Amino acid sequence: MFKRLGAFFMDILEVIVLAVGIFLIVYLLILRPHKIKGASMEPSFPDGEYLLTEKVSYYKDDPKRGDVIVFTPPISEDEFIKRIIGLPGDTIMLLNGKVFVNDNELKENYVKVNSYPGSFLSEGEKYQIPDGNYFVMGDNRPHSSDSRAWGPVTKKVITGKAWVIYWPMKLSGLVPKPSY
Repeated sequence: MFKRLGAFFMDILEVIVLAVGIFLIVYLLILRPHKIKGASMEPSFPDGEYLLTEKVSYYKDDPKRGDVIVFTPPISEDEFIKRIIGLPGDTIMLLNGKVFVNDNELKENYVKVNSYPGSFLSEGEKYQIPDGNYFVMGDNRPHSSDSRAWGPVTKKVITGKAWVIYWPMKLSGLVPKPSY
């Protein structure tokens, strides 16, 4: 009797250990849930929205312009979500409310208000992004603390790429990728 009961509990323990192991592998290496906090990415990503970020694509490929990433900025321990605007080697400039990348105006249909400079990047100043760095900005430019204020971020602080919106259900689906 006790032998069968012990075997039963060992089977349950095996299932629990396996489930926890699978969860940890997925959570640490593949997918993570995130909640949008604040208005910096509105209207693309409203406050309180939930999304999954995936880590796999950046293991071998570099981030691309337009990718929405989760990362730890140089000014905080908290993770931020922003859009990659400039890639390593690009020249960024803000002029008259517009973003210019390599002297070409960036067409951003997801931005509803003008883009103004910050303490790091001044109006009309050209900034060349160093190798291994990315210039990020929120979609709601007046309400975003981003690279305009504190400079570019490195790939090593990027913890994931926004992949799927899963809550609220009416907004659920794949994160759209802009075309420039």
